[in-house]
Amino acid sequence: MKESAHIKSILNQAALESGKILLKYFGKKYGISSKGVVSNLVTEVDHRSDRKIISLIRKNFPEHSILTEESGGLGGQCEYKWIIDPIDGTVNYAHGIPLSCVSIAVERSGELMMGVVYNPMSGEYFYAEKGRGAFLNGRKIRVSSCREISRSLLVTGFPYNSGKFRPDPVRVFRKFIKRDLPVRRLGSAALDLCWTACGRFEGFWEYNLKAWDVAAGALILREAGGKLSNFRGEEYSVYMKEILATNGRIHRSMLDIINS
Repeated sequence: MKESAHIKSILNQAALESGKILLKYFGKKYGISSKGVVSNLVTEVDHRSDRKIISLIRKNFPEHSILTEESGGLGGQCEYKWIIDPIDGTVNYAHGIPLSCVSIAVERSGELMMGVVYNPMSGEYFYAEKGRGAFLNGRKIRVSSCREISRSLLVTGFPYNSGKFRPDPVRVFRKFIKRDLPVRRLGSAALDLCWTACGRFEGFWEYNLKAWDVAAGALILREAGGKLSNFRGEEYSVYMKEILATNGRIHRSMLDIINS
């Protein structure tokens, strides 16, 4: 219990300290480069945020393993793993769009136990702990009660090199909009999951995400009463390449459309 409280304290400290870095440089000039494809950006701020989070974890839990987008896997085998995206929504951030966040989750023996998604530009702080619910700025949140996909608001994202994926992401997107369903694209999977968790969206799907994109948001959604699977309806893992996340009530309808 004592260790859990210490982990929670450092998790929150890491998110807040990282958030200060994001806020300090937001809208300012800093170094920007590309990873792999031109549109896949990484900034100097990503690296500053990454270093801050890692240093706090290393100082307090030197034996824990770490997985981050910018530094990869660090540390040896340990029952605890920190899964970190120092800025989720980097393209938004680099263009001065305030839809980005820091995302940090803690896994114990392969099971998500805590997660934070913090957007310092909006001041929204999402937190969840396994078995204890999900919260936005200290207020408990629940998924939407909407049962009809025809009345639902959906959100998605597109992978880089989307033409390589099956089923084709653009074709699947077309299936939804041909049914006159409103679909948004925020540019941050972590926020997509959190906004579904608090009832702003009813469903979210995306391809080719990494654990650091979804780990914290997936726990927040589950603890808010939502449902997660892959596109075949199988039990979801943050290490899968595809995700369907809903309020649970329209999950089957979304699966049917994706696979129709």
